[in-house]
Amino acid sequence: MGIVAGLDSSPDFTRIVVCDTDSGAVLRQGYAPHPVESPDSGGRPSDVDPQAWLLSLGEAAGGGLLEGVQAIGVSAQQNAVVPLDAQGNTVRPAMVGGDKRTQVAAADLIDALGGREAWAQAVGCVPQAAQPVTKLRWLARTEPENAQRTAILMQAHDWLVWQLLGRPVRRTTDRGGASGTGYWSAATGAYRPDLVELALGHQVMLPEVIGPADAAGTTPEGLLISVGTGETMAAAFGLGIGLGDAVVSLGASGSVMAVHPEALVDGSGMITALADATGMHLPVVTTLNAVRTLRGTAELLGLPDLESLSDLAMKSTPGAHGLVLLPYLEGERTPNLPHTAGTLAGLRRESMKAEHLARAAFEGMLCGLADALDVLRARGVEVRRVFLLGPAAELPAVQAAAPSLFGTQVVVPQPADYAAIGAARQAAWALGASQGTLDARTPPAWQGAVAQVLEPGEELAVGQAVRQQFVSVRDQTHPGAF
Repeated sequence: MGIVAGLDSSPDFTRIVVCDTDSGAVLRQGYAPHPVESPDSGGRPSDVDPQAWLLSLGEAAGGGLLEGVQAIGVSAQQNAVVPLDAQGNTVRPAMVGGDKRTQVAAADLIDALGGREAWAQAVGCVPQAAQPVTKLRWLARTEPENAQRTAILMQAHDWLVWQLLGRPVRRTTDRGGASGTGYWSAATGAYRPDLVELALGHQVMLPEVIGPADAAGTTPEGLLISVGTGETMAAAFGLGIGLGDAVVSLGASGSVMAVHPEALVDGSGMITALADATGMHLPVVTTLNAVRTLRGTAELLGLPDLESLSDLAMKSTPGAHGLVLLPYLEGERTPNLPHTAGTLAGLRRESMKAEHLARAAFEGMLCGLADALDVLRARGVEVRRVFLLGPAAELPAVQAAAPSLFGTQVVVPQPADYAAIGAARQAAWALGASQGTLDARTPPAWQGAVAQVLEPGEELAVGQAVRQQFVSVRDQTHPGAF
């Protein structure tokens, strides 16, 4: 029996889990927040000195947490790009997240290549504010001297792996992380250096993309470091999802992703074709409105929290007495209605009650996510069960409606550090493959997430009628949206 560690460097903190190599059982864990304002960020929220990630990592690993560990996997926030000079020093702080400054750069890049479809065909996604390729365009336009000095590009997990290995000459990344950059194609498995040049103005060194079970290297102390991956891919791997599984994440905005054997090219740009951490593909569809719909409704009704909104919604019945909320409060990406607003339809004297509006908010949010699921289903993605993530997944009103509206079994995993667990599982895979005890094509079989399983059962027909009610209001209000 061996032990491995997985570390997840998210935007705000580092979590480390130490797991049993064979079963995946979590034996011990560490946590440290990132410094509130990272050194050298100049106070800008979307700039972080990557040294802050290392400081947090050191603190999380304190107290002998990693004693006896044979291999480490690294998961980190996606979309962070670390520009380095020819000597490997940071040219400027890492650019993380997405903000207003890069939205213009994204539109600029879309036009420069000839539109959304051209990008979808090239790399499986259309540039968005948060993506590395967009940040490179912003850098070239706003900080031309820094852009000129940039000779090497790395993402957060690549940079952390490279630091742990003592900054070797060879720099590596994985398919998952590379697929989110906007200059690597999951369909062809190759970089598009011409797109880096289009964005930044010149060619740079990019990390070598190695296989899911490959090791990035070994530290002088003999500790194996696996390739690492992005947070989304690590969480999917930690949850243990496979073919037939979809994951619906309920944040302020929502996302739906599923495991699929091939990359999906989508000219409309609704599907982002990511790669996963196992050699498969992870098509993702995002919605701009999920839990923000619930928060807005709770405020409108003068309720203190989402639990109260859920209790109120449970006093109504499926279909909310004909009340339908199209939850496009921030505009919407799926369907592509960037400049629209939300719509409340079906107002009749009997439907004008607080509990019906509460119910309509939950049904509207879930129907919007069901629309996103249908975008994947329409492209041949099989969905036999849906994993529902996020604190809102625990709300009774969500659990009552989700299985029948999604039309499938819904799994609500217990909260856990799935990205860190996924990174540890990757470390166990690389360790086993290097020792010849595991096949490089088959990841270690770890125990799955502890979860609540909800079936649509007899409610299925009712749920599908509610869904139909939503679809007819959507199609009437926004003809041809899909």
